[in-house]
Amino acid sequence: MPCGAIAAVPESSEPIVLALHEWTGQQVTTHLAGTILATMGYSVRYITAGAYTAAIPLAHGELSASLELWSNNLGEHYSRLLAAGEIERLGDLGLDPKEGWMYPLHMQLRCLGLPAWRAFIDCASEFATPETWPKGRFVDYPAEWGQRASTLINEEELPFATTPGGSEGAMLAELRSAVARRSPLVMMFWAPHWVLSKVEHGWVEIPEALRTRYGLEQPTIFKAAWPGLRQRWPAAHRLLTAFRLDNDTQQRLVDRIDNGSERVADVTGQWVAEHRQVWSAWVH
Repeated sequence: MPCGAIAAVPESSEPIVLALHEWTGQQVTTHLAGTILATMGYSVRYITAGAYTAAIPLAHGELSASLELWSNNLGEHYSRLLAAGEIERLGDLGLDPKEGWMYPLHMQLRCLGLPAWRAFIDCASEFATPETWPKGRFVDYPAEWGQRASTLINEEELPFATTPGGSEGAMLAELRSAVARRSPLVMMFWAPHWVLSKVEHGWVEIPEALRTRYGLEQPTIFKAAWPGLRQRWPAAHRLLTAFRLDNDTQQRLVDRIDNGSERVADVTGQWVAEHRQVWSAWVH
């Protein structure tokens, strides 16, 4: 077993504390890495933390690592702490991300110019509900994920009324309902996500200047750690730096959790047990 070659593991009996954020994909990512670390002999703890608010405990060592951070949705602290060396960037995760304003494809029958930006603005009333008429209704991310889309809509005085999604689950329920009833919907959304393989959809073509101005440019997804991780658990640091995940793997595992009612720990534990040939190359 490759892990056996690392005689000093675990270098410390203190637990490696991994941050769990608010969406299932991130929890899959984190449990995969944590299960591999446990297989190597480390004590691993998981702590639920908001993606924005995790920056400070990560810099202070109260969290050891956060393994799925989206570069364009980091809040106010990460950039400063990364630049100061108080948080260490461990490299890209490997996911191929997309983020933008997504709508179910039946909306193209109500707004014939979609996905063009000008057609979207001109068709705002087609996205309206009785409460927002004549403005369209726009569903933003949950408030704790940041409100960049709402900021754009409000500052540019677009003809839409914004509302925060209650949670990932609430947003998915609203999407399913809109598809089933062919009702109007446009929402901030992201890929990879299993639902996009099950729902025909389109993405509004937001002008590049607006994407840049409001932090809606296409992101990278990276891993970050408390700088002390390298000294306290060097083999774990090497593992987390080498750890990679692709869209297909994450989406399939999230689908089993969100739609198959399986537990995150069970799904990720099975993957680690069945794919030793994949992750053993990261253990050195």
